[in-house]
Amino acid sequence: MDNDALIDAFLLHLKTERRLSVNTLSAYGADLRRFSVFLEEHGIDAGKFTRPDLLDHLTALRDKGLSARSTARHVSTLRSFFRFLVREGALAASPVSGVKAPRLGRPLPKYLTLTQVDRLLAAPDGRTPEGIRDRAMLTIMYASGLRASEVVTLRLENVDANAGFLYVMGKGGKERVVPVADVALAVLAEYIASARQGFLGKRLSSDLFLSRRGKAITRQTLWNRIRRWALAAGIEQRISPHTLRHSFASHLLSGGADLRAVQAMLGHTDIATTQIYTHVTPERLRDVHRKHHPRA
Repeated sequence: MDNDALIDAFLLHLKTERRLSVNTLSAYGADLRRFSVFLEEHGIDAGKFTRPDLLDHLTALRDKGLSARSTARHVSTLRSFFRFLVREGALAASPVSGVKAPRLGRPLPKYLTLTQVDRLLAAPDGRTPEGIRDRAMLTIMYASGLRASEVVTLRLENVDANAGFLYVMGKGGKERVVPVADVALAVLAEYIASARQGFLGKRLSSDLFLSRRGKAITRQTLWNRIRRWALAAGIEQRISPHTLRHSFASHLLSGGADLRAVQAMLGHTDIATTQIYTHVTPERLRDVHRKHHPRA
């Protein structure tokens, strides 16, 4: 098999057998396109790739301005790719086994303060269908910590208002149950009873959050609406759907929530991923100082 055929077979494996998300597949594809270009430029077959070739490849990526974080992901992609080739019998051994990616310090997650969250949730205009929808989306995101991809794929049947849960299909096709407060469910119910039906008209759809055309909103629309209301709320920092997810987790843990429970709600496979939210917030530091310092 030629290089492109091997790469295509690997990507098909990731899609059909590992059932990775579209965004994750896109990241793998970008890494492998860079790798394919290197192989073509140097006349190398993937089956004859060596560790010295890897060093040359990573040096070239660095010279092209690839960040340390992207380089680390690239090395991880190549390890997975060559493990696949060995498993399929295309190679006897992986030329990159044991190669470690650059060590990276994990940055603290960006999150909103409680005051900023209040301002953001109050920003959408409740007199318009779009405003009602957007307030429901923002409220549900902060109440549940959903990823952007999980928000835009929510369906009516995923909402159990009586029990107070959302049934979410996360990464890798894994379903999880996330509790949602009554306040958030009330905002969602208002949207479903009013604006959502207006978006549908005479059409039928099970998608929860709809555009004006009655179709499920896109990730891009979700990003744009969040940025719009952040500006309206006077929030200067650049925020994204993940900022609300970070805020959800940070505020739960600051309030004393169990780390394992937060892990389950976020849908993290590895608890180490959840531990990035165990940072101490400035508000928590201030409260501790006031409570325990003798001259506070």
